[in-house]
Amino acid sequence: MGAKSGRNKRGGRGGPKKATPSRTGGRKGGGAAQRLGLILFAVVFVALFVIFAVAEGLGAPSVPSGDIAVISSAPEGMGNISEAEYKATLARQETQAGLKKPPKAGSKKAEELHKASIEELLSKVWIFGTGEELGIQVTQKEVEKELEKVKKESFKTEKAFQKFLKEQNLTEEDVNELLELQIIQAKIQEKVPKEAPPVTEAEEKAKYQEEVATAYTKPPTRDVRVVVNENKKEVEAAQKALEADNSEASWKKVTKKYSPTTEANGGLQKEISEEFLQEPLKKDIFSAKPGELIGPVKQAKSYLLLEVVKLHPESVQPFSEVKTTIASTLTQEKEQKYFSEWVSRDYQAKWSARTQCASGFVIENCANYKGSGRPTGAAASCYEANPKKPPTECPAPVTATSPAVPGSVSLSKPEGERKPQGPLAPKPANEGKGKGKEGAEGAEGAAGGEEEGSAASQAETEAAVKAAEEAAAEASEESSGKESSEEGSGKKGE
Repeated sequence: MGAKSGRNKRGGRGGPKKATPSRTGGRKGGGAAQRLGLILFAVVFVALFVIFAVAEGLGAPSVPSGDIAVISSAPEGMGNISEAEYKATLARQETQAGLKKPPKAGSKKAEELHKASIEELLSKVWIFGTGEELGIQVTQKEVEKELEKVKKESFKTEKAFQKFLKEQNLTEEDVNELLELQIIQAKIQEKVPKEAPPVTEAEEKAKYQEEVATAYTKPPTRDVRVVVNENKKEVEAAQKALEADNSEASWKKVTKKYSPTTEANGGLQKEISEEFLQEPLKKDIFSAKPGELIGPVKQAKSYLLLEVVKLHPESVQPFSEVKTTIASTLTQEKEQKYFSEWVSRDYQAKWSARTQCASGFVIENCANYKGSGRPTGAAASCYEANPKKPPTECPAPVTATSPAVPGSVSLSKPEGERKPQGPLAPKPANEGKGKGKEGAEGAEGAAGGEEEGSAASQAETEAAVKAAEEAAAEASEESSGKESSEEGSGKKGE
């Protein structure tokens, strides 16, 4: 793993000599001894403070020559990441990117692979270190079992596996290490969420009350028998037969003769809900009494004859029936939230603070990283008062926040998969509707109002963005002018 740069061992030439008490009294001798004691105390105090400062991270460790990073509290032998490891990882990154030769120094691709290589090396130490601190162990048997699984699923023969290793600049030791990392990460993601506080019954009941109207309330439904035929006369003949006898046996005969598409079960359709019906069927079915024939009703190209057989009123599932489901859902939510916070606080922030990187290898994961405060990937010209080459696009003044998709947060991807912002909730279907002319006018008015509101909202948003951009440009220009004046160099600062 990381090349050892040596460890400073504490020790010396032996313990301090035992002091011999002075037998000479006198005020002058006592004062000298007192002053000497104060000096020694000050020296010891300073030494203790330095030790404390280093222990608490107040003093940043230096990166030895030949290393790219030093990570404190790392597993034994892994605290120093060597340039040799970096070069090997970079070569593998270039191979995996499908490059036949290294990208041009300073290019976007070169910077991308440079950063990815450092991230890979740091993450490896962080995950091994986290596993060690959590008491997670991986046996050789587990690694061998995982390797066997990988070979079985991805490679037909051992020769194909060896070819893959050669193509990807990997050794079997590299593969075993990667598999061990995967196993540790999986065990961490299984162990940590279980430490989340348990769900209380009060939380379960609150969730039930919050969702009872939408998730646990079943709307009213109807069991209906149906005759469907494109020929109106056929439906009228079916109606005449059923008016004489609307028994189940009669329905079976009638549907077989006049409605082949609904012949099964004598035309019976169970638990039809309003949400799946269009007018006038919705009104006809949900206002009819059981046993009453409805029709013929024109629907698209067909004619329908219906009979409501049974009414099913609205029903609400009691809390006792859904308690287990709610508890399971809340537990998953709590565990996901707890793990996300743990990754940010106890993994990413903690290990970043322990990581010191050498010049030329400093990335966001290093404690000595100093960012510009600007969005990653934003062009420098976005923040220049008079750029030589105007930018094609710049980030918005305000960045929209988006939560992570549940279950997507991991050690290798602390931010998770970002959840896209959903559309605005639709307005109720009956909003703006009325009867006759007044209803039509109301709907038109509502539509017009929506269009005007939307246009106004968009105009306000555009104005706000423009104002923010102008303010940023003015601030940048003032800062640039001030720096130019102070330096007297004529160069424009950001």
